[in-house]
Amino acid sequence: MYSSPGFTYPTAIRAPGPKFAFKLRWIDRLHEHLAALIDLDAPVVVAGDYNVMPTDLDVYAPERWRDDALFAPEVKAAYRRLLDQGWTDAVRHLHPHETIYTFWKYWRGAFERNAGLRIDHFLLNGPATARLTKAAVDTRPRSWEKTSDHAPVWIELAERMPRKRRG
Repeated sequence: MYSSPGFTYPTAIRAPGPKFAFKLRWIDRLHEHLAALIDLDAPVVVAGDYNVMPTDLDVYAPERWRDDALFAPEVKAAYRRLLDQGWTDAVRHLHPHETIYTFWKYWRGAFERNAGLRIDHFLLNGPATARLTKAAVDTRPRSWEKTSDHAPVWIELAERMPRKRRG
């Protein structure tokens, strides 16, 4: 289980079923919670393992994942509602067409074959997006012995808002 203030998130979810329904309710609660943060004047970053692969570009061999809860149409639609609320997916914003993964299973050489998933996300409100300068995944730690199946995702925000040019 993953927990954060106000949220508990189950893992190993199959669709359909009670855990899948719980997952969708959790994303709905997150959507409601983030509604209070999206319009803040300060930069807001909401980062974590969302267990959602938003698009075909975010998963190796998408045809193999069609029935998985991480790739189910309902889950992708719930993630899309977060973006429609005004949140920016930092990695996709800066790398709209690149194959980038954040997670690789331990078996069958998934990491070595780059057969991964992008399930870890940074969502940014407008002020944070305006400061976004870099976003990437550091795959080096994933290659280490006895390491996590996730690789660190990172972003860089400018210290101050970029100045507008006069012209």
